[in-house]
Amino acid sequence: MAVVTDRDGVDAIVEQWAHERPDLDTHAMAVFGRIYRAARLVGDAQERCYAQFGITRADFDVLATLRRAAGLEGMSPGRLTSALMLTSGGMTSRLDRLERAGHLVRAPDPADRRALLVRLTDSGRALIDEAVTAGLAVQQQLLAGLSGDRLRQVEDLLRDLLASVEQHDG
Repeated sequence: MAVVTDRDGVDAIVEQWAHERPDLDTHAMAVFGRIYRAARLVGDAQERCYAQFGITRADFDVLATLRRAAGLEGMSPGRLTSALMLTSGGMTSRLDRLERAGHLVRAPDPADRRALLVRLTDSGRALIDEAVTAGLAVQQQLLAGLSGDRLRQVEDLLRDLLASVEQHDG
């Protein structure tokens, strides 16, 4: 079941650099080149999946954050913006689009009349439940070539990699 590839496109790039610049240690290039390529391919597959539901990956991110983190009470636009690491302008345009589509509403916060809360509508909740199920199925199909043990190894290695990268990120 495990997919073992002797060579891929990243190997060719690394070999070209080794020929031109044998003094370079290209292990990082090999790791991140594969991560970038995998992320792009998975992102494209997710985009195609979500398009079936009339939403983009950006829309999915907003709806999914509201579904998993906001509960029925909702979430302030500021908290949502922070959770998605967006600018307030970027968030406003997403919220406007999703509200026009009937997937969410912005309503006064009962605890602070000056503030708003963003909540999923019933149709928005149903949509994100369907989209997350479909998106996860796509991801699982993309990982089908890895055995359970290999998949857990990949998870562990990527967790370690992420911790290393975050440790060195400003």
